[in-house]
Amino acid sequence: MRLTTFTDYSLRVLMYLALDPERLATIPEMAAAYGISENHLMKVVHQLARSGVIESVRGKGGGVRLARSPDQIRLGEVVRATEGSAAIVECFSPASNTCCIAPSCQLAGILSAAFNALYESLDAHTLADIVANRQALRRALIPERRAATKERPSR
Repeated sequence: MRLTTFTDYSLRVLMYLALDPERLATIPEMAAAYGISENHLMKVVHQLARSGVIESVRGKGGGVRLARSPDQIRLGEVVRATEGSAAIVECFSPASNTCCIAPSCQLAGILSAAFNALYESLDAHTLADIVANRQALRRALIPERRAATKERPSR
């Protein structure tokens, strides 16, 4: 299984916000810190806000922050919300299953067990677990944040 870029970016946004949960962060600063597209992050932030994981504050001085503490955000919850509920293989979807071996295939059960194990493992961990090394993460992200928010020289 490969997680989508959308899920990757969602987890990165949450990690960034978890470094300073009370502070409002902006999409441009996060995009600069990670070197990724602001447009992609806008979509990610919108979805995370819709799912209740982050809150968005509009207007001057606005931004986004975690809606709950990092220890209350389960990784499985985030991955499920961002990956969606599409069937991992055709035979998992009764509406579109045209596989001729589905009735006698053993692969579906194995794949189902594997995906269940993946989500169980993700559910066992929280956002707090993956930002336990806050200082190292800050060192990795702060130089880019500073470059993105440098003041323009006075005229």
